[in-house]
Amino acid sequence: MSTPPSPNTGKLLILNLAALSSWELNEEDCPHLWALAQRGSARPARAPAPALTCPSHASMITGLSPREHGVVANGWFDPTYSRVMSWQRSDQVLNGERLWEAMRARDPHATSVSLFWRFCTHSSCDLTLTERPTYFANGRKGADVYASDPAFKRALIKRLGAFPFFHFWGPKAGVASSVWILKALAYTLEERTPNLALCYAPGLDYEGQRFGPRAPQARAALRELDAHLGELFLLTERLGYEVMVVSDYGFTEVNTPIALNRALRRAGHVAVDEAVNGDLLEPNASRAFAVCDNQVAHVYVRGAQGWGSAPEPALLDELSALLLAQEGVRAVYRRGEPADPNGPLSPDEVAGLWHERAGALCVIAEPNAWFTYEYWLDEARAPDFKHCVDIFNKPGFDPTEMFMRPGLGGVLHAAKRFAQLKLGIRAPFDVIAAEPSMVRGARAIAPSSLRDEGAVIMTSWPLDEGDSGEAEACALQDVKALALQALLNPAH
Repeated sequence: MSTPPSPNTGKLLILNLAALSSWELNEEDCPHLWALAQRGSARPARAPAPALTCPSHASMITGLSPREHGVVANGWFDPTYSRVMSWQRSDQVLNGERLWEAMRARDPHATSVSLFWRFCTHSSCDLTLTERPTYFANGRKGADVYASDPAFKRALIKRLGAFPFFHFWGPKAGVASSVWILKALAYTLEERTPNLALCYAPGLDYEGQRFGPRAPQARAALRELDAHLGELFLLTERLGYEVMVVSDYGFTEVNTPIALNRALRRAGHVAVDEAVNGDLLEPNASRAFAVCDNQVAHVYVRGAQGWGSAPEPALLDELSALLLAQEGVRAVYRRGEPADPNGPLSPDEVAGLWHERAGALCVIAEPNAWFTYEYWLDEARAPDFKHCVDIFNKPGFDPTEMFMRPGLGGVLHAAKRFAQLKLGIRAPFDVIAAEPSMVRGARAIAPSSLRDEGAVIMTSWPLDEGDSGEAEACALQDVKALALQALLNPAH
């Protein structure tokens, strides 16, 4: 049953458009975003280190650093299960007061919804909805979503059709999934009219990784998505919503993949199981290994008394020297040591990394480089998931999952796999190119300029004036405070 919004609290939509930066805002490519900025405000934003989806989402709704809320990356190593826990959805992994909880502390009748925001499942929002594919017994993956209200889910899918999950991630990823999400958002706002709505639409992310943030394909994706924002903004205006558009990071152009785990394995630190389906990383048997994601890697190091104990200083010295010797590595930070104030991350950013889930070392790439998860030394021993979209089994982020195997052979192979799945035949969906050299964009861990490679915050109301340039920038941790001000003091 729908709960009406509180009349004592304002109404606010926070829309996260992944990978948008200030330099992209112009009247030609995105007239509706441009009009929003002209009516209200737009300024560069600084993502928490590391500049990744999950830490940014957690910081925006808690106002805290990764050290405080516990989300140190899109995935982290859990020695209890000897697994890298990637792309978790549950609200229970976060620490800290959530934005909607702070709103309800002031107004118990205020309502909230969260759509596709990371860690939205099982939260205290009045309604949550996010992607959650179905895995059939025959190995087939089906498009599906999770909703805290089953009746709402049924009504939404009846209206919009099934969520186009295969356009959300993988070789077919593109704007189509975000168009569905925006339609779901519009339906939710009309049906529930919550005081607070959070929504994540990652449609700008994909072409920026495939071709680079300034490529024509990335500009075309921005134009396509902005066209759908016009109708949404008319709806929010009619329903009386203020709007905050944020991004969770900005992109930088890259051309150099670095396989840290291969270097660690050659030095004898990474252990594998020589399984029948290829070499499989054995985290708890390793002395050290890296969980890699774009331009950052957490390096987990086994202590003298096992995982959870302090590593030997001599081993950390050895590992730091080894990692710094790799081409494309810019900096290595060590837990508990003061950070170089002239390094790519500020001392405060480095201090904000060190939650217990973080590695003993944190490695930062050069501006044109990024870290691939690969750890095998012989391609004949590559694990069978190498050519599959398999975000939960790969011990790190793999942007090559967005590239289909090239040429006619790739098309025919994909058609064969689709036919096998339709017939219920168990077969790996090994259709991706798995070639790191194809990747052209990465999330900028240390932006050279917040305007060019940083995140952005836009509001339908004017923010306080500041000095020109990057001094005007907000931190994404400020989103919670800005949102509460808009909700609880609606007269701006």
